[in-house]
Amino acid sequence: MALATLAACGGNERPTTELQAAQVNAIGVNAYLWRGALETLSFAPLASADSAGGVIVTDWYANPSNPNERVKVTVTILDQDLRADALRVAATRQVAQGNGWVEAPVQAATVQKLEDIILTKARDLRRQAVTS
Repeated sequence: MALATLAACGGNERPTTELQAAQVNAIGVNAYLWRGALETLSFAPLASADSAGGVIVTDWYANPSNPNERVKVTVTILDQDLRADALRVAATRQVAQGNGWVEAPVQAATVQKLEDIILTKARDLRRQAVTS
């Protein structure tokens, strides 16, 4: 009798919260963060994108207005939840010197700005999905 009661409690009800809906996807990471990152990095050619592992790596990108500088960005999505700490952005910057490229520092504000843009896009995508 106790087993029947427990089985009834386990029921076949589906989660109804927005947070759990954000977790249901066919990829290994939060779908909103994934799409937000891809949209944010669409200015640069992609070198690789692994949705199961949650890693996006761009190829080198040089802004046409500043061809003596180029950047490469790596975004890692660490969780299935839509949270700021589920996202890590790293950037590498090089500047032209002589006949080659030399490593140059990346401003922390640049990486923070990319993270903010990705998070904002992800939240907007979630909001759109919930209100649709």
